[in-house]
Amino acid sequence: MNTMELESKQTDNPHAEETETLLESLASICSVLAIGLFVMTFVFQNFEIPSASMVKTLLIGDHVLVDRIGLAPASSWAPFVYYRQVHRGDIIVFLKPGEPDLFLVKRAIAIPGDRIHLRNGIVYLNGVAQNEPQAGKPVADDNPQHAYNPYRDDFPAVPPGPADDVTATWAYDLPSHIQGDDLVVPPGKVFAMGDNRTESLDGRYWGFVPRENIVGRPMFVYWSFETPADQINKQSIGDRLSFIGHILIHVFDQTRWNRTLHLIK
Repeated sequence: MNTMELESKQTDNPHAEETETLLESLASICSVLAIGLFVMTFVFQNFEIPSASMVKTLLIGDHVLVDRIGLAPASSWAPFVYYRQVHRGDIIVFLKPGEPDLFLVKRAIAIPGDRIHLRNGIVYLNGVAQNEPQAGKPVADDNPQHAYNPYRDDFPAVPPGPADDVTATWAYDLPSHIQGDDLVVPPGKVFAMGDNRTESLDGRYWGFVPRENIVGRPMFVYWSFETPADQINKQSIGDRLSFIGHILIHVFDQTRWNRTLHLIK
């Protein structure tokens, strides 16, 4: 076959050098965006850690990827998806009871049926003192927030006082869940606390986490940037734009590179 015959056969091919129309290109882009939106809404979601309540496990400025499937309520339409119940020690992301627009990250300390109390900041679960090397405990130092606090550190033996920042609902409900020295976790609920126990407003202050409030568990840190502790209080447009500019300038020297892909446990 000579060159002319080869060129003739290629030209006769109706599928040769087909170009994608603008409409087809838009359809492809929309499909990719739809899949990405579904994944980021129902499968994974990113969250930024704004407070010190989970230090040392999670730092202010950690950006984490959250699995929204594993701890979700089981669904009949997707029997192939692995679901499981919350385990003691799981770090969970959930909607704060009483504030349905606020996401929190804490550690699940006790599950339904468990009995829990604290003595001098040490957690006793079903009568056994827990070894929690990641948990902050009251100490004598220059920070008054670290000093012993009767309600916080001997929970629930000491009733909350006016300065303990306990919600009115929890102050009313708390006595009904106490048996002897222990708080007993009711069905369908989880008791959660921050690892930084002396600086965490957690279940001791607003009660149990309903199972349906739990949206997932953080898997790893995908980016961590040195962020001031008071940045969470700066919510004006000017403050936000200023911090975005700060990030752009210092993205290389203030990124915590050693926390990239850090597994959360």
